[in-house]
Amino acid sequence: MAITLKRQGQRTLRSLLAIGALIAMSGGLAHAGEVTEGQILNALTPKKPLTRSLSMTPPPEATTSPTEARFIDTVRNRATRSLSSGERQQIATIADQRPSIDLEINFDYNSATIGANAKSAVEALGRALTNPDLKGSTFLLAGYTDAAGSDGYNQSLSERRADAVKRYLVEKFGIAGNDLVTVGYGETRLKKPDAPLDAANRRVQVVNMQTKTAAK
Repeated sequence: MAITLKRQGQRTLRSLLAIGALIAMSGGLAHAGEVTEGQILNALTPKKPLTRSLSMTPPPEATTSPTEARFIDTVRNRATRSLSSGERQQIATIADQRPSIDLEINFDYNSATIGANAKSAVEALGRALTNPDLKGSTFLLAGYTDAAGSDGYNQSLSERRADAVKRYLVEKFGIAGNDLVTVGYGETRLKKPDAPLDAANRRVQVVNMQTKTAAK
């Protein structure tokens, strides 16, 4: 009887361990939270104002002014490294008011190569940008680094990271290079300023700078 109970206890322990392993695995997947095409599409699609009511006045929809549109046109075909600090700041000012998503397209340390674990995010981005609801808009690809290294080196590295994502989207999805504006910010806009060397700082942010409607 004692042996039988012992065996049952061992089987129960093994079952609990197996269940625990499955929970841990599923929790890891959920934590990884791979972004989907639908999530990117929703984030980058300009939101329409709410219907006017007696109790609420809807906020104005963010649009691209003629001055902003002209500026965006001047940086469309510019080499990323040719942008001045003033132009980078002007791009950031416009981008802050536009639909955006931080995909955390992470790169290996000291590298502009898109990591294997980030390919799915870039693939989802490519599918979203070729969706009829977004196709034809102008998108910003902003590269960032962590705080390791000199300012000059990180600026160059962030530009190469933005260029790497643009090249992938153009070659793999046929997106017009003219619709992808690239800029690098080095370590100046850390996502995690309290952890300046964290991998999350090595990323590319995507912003819908100019919709088809606004560009007309």
